[in-house]
Amino acid sequence: MDSAHIRNFSIIAHIDHGKTTLSDRLLHRTGTVTAREMQDQLLDSMDLERERGITIKAHPVTMHYQARSGEAYELNLIDTPGHVDFSYEVSRSLSACEGALLVIDAAQGVEAQTVANVHLAMKQNLTIIPVINKIDLPHANVPLTKTQLEEILAIPAESAILASAKEGIGIDEILEAIVGRIPPPRATAAPSVQALVFDSYFDTYKGVVTHVRVFNGELTAGMHVKLLHSGKAVEIKEVGSFNPKPYKRERLGAGETGYITANIKSPKDVKMGDTLTDARQPSSPLPGFQEIHPMVFSGIYPINTADYEHLKTNLAKLQLNDSAFVYQSETSVALGFGFRCGFLGLLHLEIVQERLRREYGMDIIATYPSVVYRVTLTSGEVKEIDNPAFLPQPTYVTTVAEPMVKAFVICPNEYIGDMMALIKEKRGQVDHTETLDARRVMLTSRLPLNEILIDFHDRIKSLTRGYGSMDYEHAGYEESDMVKLDMLVNGESVDAFSCIVHRAKAESRGRALAAKLREVIPRQQYQVAIQAAIGGKIIARETVSALRKDVTAKCYGGDISRKRKLLEKQKEGKKRMKSFGSVNIPQEAFIEVLKTS
Repeated sequence: MDSAHIRNFSIIAHIDHGKTTLSDRLLHRTGTVTAREMQDQLLDSMDLERERGITIKAHPVTMHYQARSGEAYELNLIDTPGHVDFSYEVSRSLSACEGALLVIDAAQGVEAQTVANVHLAMKQNLTIIPVINKIDLPHANVPLTKTQLEEILAIPAESAILASAKEGIGIDEILEAIVGRIPPPRATAAPSVQALVFDSYFDTYKGVVTHVRVFNGELTAGMHVKLLHSGKAVEIKEVGSFNPKPYKRERLGAGETGYITANIKSPKDVKMGDTLTDARQPSSPLPGFQEIHPMVFSGIYPINTADYEHLKTNLAKLQLNDSAFVYQSETSVALGFGFRCGFLGLLHLEIVQERLRREYGMDIIATYPSVVYRVTLTSGEVKEIDNPAFLPQPTYVTTVAEPMVKAFVICPNEYIGDMMALIKEKRGQVDHTETLDARRVMLTSRLPLNEILIDFHDRIKSLTRGYGSMDYEHAGYEESDMVKLDMLVNGESVDAFSCIVHRAKAESRGRALAAKLREVIPRQQYQVAIQAAIGGKIIARETVSALRKDVTAKCYGGDISRKRKLLEKQKEGKKRMKSFGSVNIPQEAFIEVLKTS
């Protein structure tokens, strides 16, 4: 199809504002999917996405639409995730588009991630079509949403389309707006083919399937192309598009979106944001998006050590489907051989673990998540530490800097006090507050990333009865009084439970961990001491009492000295056992502690 009749667009929104339902309606209305094949959350192909009602992976799909003018158009849609952890998927999708549908819930209004996603789209100079969704809800407030659209996002309210994806209201208007408002793709002036690699996945039979958006020239089977970043030259075996299942095509022309398969076997050869060009006459690379740097690190270990190689293979496959995920080998005294993995945030970590368990049938355990600290040594050298085990002794450390984030929290007016208390509890400070409308305020604050990892998002939701939302961006490093907290079981340090915490919170964290370990470590024939220590200083202690065997059960009478003699003998044996014995902490104990920490 000629590029004048092609439209490339994305759908962006805050989590749970109806992106996936809207994409379902568009697929149905354009006849891409028949009524028989239709099901809810059609583009959310993962069980996880369906269960949680969230989009994790961006999904491309090509639709054919007959406009009211009678002309036929090819619409290429890329559905995007809404959660803050997956903003890299959004930026990747937007770089392959000319326009974006901005979906706003009429009942909830503009949320934190709506603002963040609009800024991403504006940075890419995309045409934004605002869609006010869920107008059929009894508590929908369209006039207020229109006011927020103008005041918060600076988008004219009259350009908004009122719709209800669930009821099918406004779908035709949206399709006409896509055709009328979004500009057609324009070819670049490059001498040969230029295509942007915006996603990929691994197919057992075809190898690496690469998602591309063609900016210049055309791609056909049998063509020799080169990936500019990796320098790998390959021959294209097949080209095609998605509807939403992959289907073969003869060619992919300028402005079109689809996939290619080539003889690429290794996940590492395909780099997201790379440019695909003619191997004989290479073009210059397209302005890509920034490479993503993981912010949260955690150790992933197989429960059965024999599964190590299997886990290694599956992590490589997973990395292909998720370019933001990184890993490298590491060993732990307590857990054996495993991998140090980097994630964008805690939901990302949770999703990766869950995918390993479900899609690849792996039995795994993850250590307590940590962030990357910058440690300045007494020698003047600066080290980046993502694993507590590698933090040098306090005598060699001059300063420790921790990563900070700038967080935007939107909440109803009545919860502003609770929010400020929560931010203060997490060692943060509120820079300024902004009134968005009569009901809500936005708090801009600066917090350590380490503090918002575990339960910050959940706490916001519970404190505000579900009405609060947050988004964050990284804001450099700041020096802080961080210490390494070690957990000692019977005098031996257990590296799996070590973590880097702020000195003010070390004691409470040490007490909590010690109490939890006391519950899960099975009783031995002797007393087991569980201690939390900073360097050589013990700050908390719990004791697992000894399991007492009744050695006097066989004495049915006689002198008391017989019983005393047996008890003394037992006492001696226990003393000797304690000096030789080491506590065998069962795998279940690790899982329990790491789950709750």
